[in-house]
Amino acid sequence: MNRTAAAFLLIAVLTGLLAALGIAVELKGYAFGALGVARLDGLASAATFVPLAAIYAFAAVLMMILPLRAAGFVMASAATPVFSATLVLFATIVAVQAARFSFGNRGALSLLLDWQFLFAGAIVAAHLAMNELRRNVLLRTVFFVVFVAATLACLFWTFRL
Repeated sequence: MNRTAAAFLLIAVLTGLLAALGIAVELKGYAFGALGVARLDGLASAATFVPLAAIYAFAAVLMMILPLRAAGFVMASAATPVFSATLVLFATIVAVQAARFSFGNRGALSLLLDWQFLFAGAIVAAHLAMNELRRNVLLRTVFFVVFVAATLACLFWTFRL
């Protein structure tokens, strides 16, 4: 948990500094400042987390049914990289919007109220609870069904409100 929070904060600070630099350069009248902020902003959106959640849920399904050594391989080679990518993308989004807010764009933080960010939270929560889920046979069985349903929902449901 501490490592997750520290990684999130470090990425958010570094991205926030880069976004603030780009916004400041743009405010001085240089067009390449907008290009830098657009590159950071185009990195991810809330909709990015839906397919990442599908990939993570499928990896979690495999971790629930595979033997320990194979499940450890899936955890190290699939689930942890997807978790890290989710953490990086979410920290980038938060930092860019915080930088915009700090430079006077009062509507920037409203972007963070998108309900699809719940998928990022679900990935983080599942990853942090994965060891407990794998230890308990009853939880493993229940969450096998939950992760299968999540994988199918993320892949085949539109999630349009």
